[in-house]
Amino acid sequence: MAQESHIDPNNLPQHIAVIMDGNGRWAKNHNKVRVFGHQNGVQAVREISEGAAELQIPYLTLFAFSKENWNRPAFEVNTLMKLFVKTMDKELSTLNKNNIRLNAIGDVTSLPKETYKALLKGMQATSHNDGMVLTLALNYSSRWEILSAIKKYGTMVKNGEIKPELIDEEFFNGLLETSDMPDPDLLIRTSGECRVSNYLLWQLSYSELYFTDVLWPDFNKSHLHEAIRTYQNRERRFGLTGEQLINS
Repeated sequence: MAQESHIDPNNLPQHIAVIMDGNGRWAKNHNKVRVFGHQNGVQAVREISEGAAELQIPYLTLFAFSKENWNRPAFEVNTLMKLFVKTMDKELSTLNKNNIRLNAIGDVTSLPKETYKALLKGMQATSHNDGMVLTLALNYSSRWEILSAIKKYGTMVKNGEIKPELIDEEFFNGLLETSDMPDPDLLIRTSGECRVSNYLLWQLSYSELYFTDVLWPDFNKSHLHEAIRTYQNRERRFGLTGEQLINS
């Protein structure tokens, strides 16, 4: 907790997005099968969720399962789906204790029946909480999200609900899965990979990117604090010059 004293409470990111990467390599380093890494990655989810809630970060979004992940070995995918159901049942008390509301983005209705049922149960059981919003990106890809938004827009134009010339960024934002939350201020990716992997491509336009070699199962509150301190030491210009920011 001492490290928290070096975090400026007046300059916290309002929305942190995370790509939880490295479970498979962590398992390999421990001479275990890949699913062992996923099982141990649950502890990191708990750590970071509690850590962000303690700092009163309003929004935390975790990339839990991408549309591309269906191409992984069937055993791994099936185990992940079962692990989600088991974890959801186990972690509801932790979410409520920390006043965290569970949310989800992605093509969730296409998830396996039991997985979707567990997700809805978790969202319903935490719907009364008014603290941090923990969003799970499940069966999600950013290209799918953008295409879905374009299809919605096309339907609205076809039905005469909007004129094409009236669309702007604010309107398009309202068609996205993340329409009820601000864009991420900070993206964290673990395991040393330096790419965004089809994650929140529209929303990350001005996010600060933080890459760490730490594998996801080893990522803890101290690593979260380090990422936030790094974020606080950066100058966010949003297309302006440093001099303009100083004089504004």
